[in-house]
Amino acid sequence: MTYCCGVLVREGLVMIADTRTNAGLDNVSTFRKLHIFSKPGERIMAIASAGNLAISQSVLSTLTEGLEDPHTGDIETLLNAPTMFQAAQRIGRAIRAVHATEGIALQSEDINFDVSFLFGGQIKGSRMRLFMVYPAGNFIECTTDTPYLQIGEHKYGKPVLDRAMHYDVELYEALKTSLISMDSTMRSNLGVGLPIDVLVARTDVCDADLNHRIEAGEPYFHDLRSRWSAALRAAHQNIPRPPYKTETERKT
Repeated sequence: MTYCCGVLVREGLVMIADTRTNAGLDNVSTFRKLHIFSKPGERIMAIASAGNLAISQSVLSTLTEGLEDPHTGDIETLLNAPTMFQAAQRIGRAIRAVHATEGIALQSEDINFDVSFLFGGQIKGSRMRLFMVYPAGNFIECTTDTPYLQIGEHKYGKPVLDRAMHYDVELYEALKTSLISMDSTMRSNLGVGLPIDVLVARTDVCDADLNHRIEAGEPYFHDLRSRWSAALRAAHQNIPRPPYKTETERKT
């Protein structure tokens, strides 16, 4: 299990991903799930993955080595994609290529072809974009109406984003809200855990403003978790009790 979140606001992009992988209670490991492809000043791209680790690593390796264009013979990678849309298409092609190679073997072992990606970034001269790519290789794009996308164990962190996130949120406020969303997920699901990888990229810079790993015990994240828990308890206590009476109380 994992949790990854991408937020696209007016000032830029935030992407976060946990690093926990779980193949049973006695087989918990740490693997990076947020991968960055960049040429500073020209392009910044990030991919966050959820699902079967072996499949996601195969897709990422395929993208790194490149796919041959059947018409021109050119090797296509993310770093030479002319647009973010075509880069997202290449991720879809890589997923389908891995499925064609490994899908039958996985099916024979009763293993689902389970993988999904968040893909975001900017190429110089075009706008910042954020996509969610599905196991079939098709994808959707983030919009200003709902400026975030999630993959993995998303249900616990979604209410925080639903209430607090909008397109005009300041960039590092978006990061703060994303980390609260991550904390809410970690609190409710042991399959999601530290370290957390974070990318912040400002619009039209085409480079990482922040590329950071949050380790266990980091003071800011520890403080954020404590403050959020305290704020929830205080909010709960400040809401008046329901005025409803039970049937027994009404009769008396």
